[in-house]
Amino acid sequence: MTASTDRTPQVVCTDVRSRAEAAALAVDVDRWRRLALDCLGSEGVGGELTVTFVDRDEIAELNLEHMGIDGPTDVLSFPLDDESPAGVPTLLGDVVISPAIAAGQAVDHAGSVDDELALLVVHGILHVLGHDHAVAAEAERMRARELELLRAHHWHGPPPDGFRHEHPPS
Repeated sequence: MTASTDRTPQVVCTDVRSRAEAAALAVDVDRWRRLALDCLGSEGVGGELTVTFVDRDEIAELNLEHMGIDGPTDVLSFPLDDESPAGVPTLLGDVVISPAIAAGQAVDHAGSVDDELALLVVHGILHVLGHDHAVAAEAERMRARELELLRAHHWHGPPPDGFRHEHPPS
């Protein structure tokens, strides 16, 4: 993705989950907004990004509609066109995360709900910026960049002992 480096990134982070899902797991939208801003800054990207936390049912609907996959997922990314006329903000895209799915897989994946949400924010942003993991070499580069960004902006050091980057085999 070609993106402007002369603008400060802008991130809008919202939690649109039902009261029941929000009560089950609190999400600090300001914290995740700051992580997204830090990651975009590290990537040298200016423009606008949204990060939205949604219910399990909402992400399942989006997964079916946009990916053709029936059932919920943890994160979806929707990159937008990065070509904007001069003076118009670049719309980078949208990252949609299900905290309920993150919480359900955290123990077997990142190790904690906090680390799982951080990984999903970073993972979603990298997808918006053009990274992918469809083939092994791309996946390796994407995972390496995720770890670099998490070390710099989430853990401020090495990952905790329980952190696992890939899902265990089913």
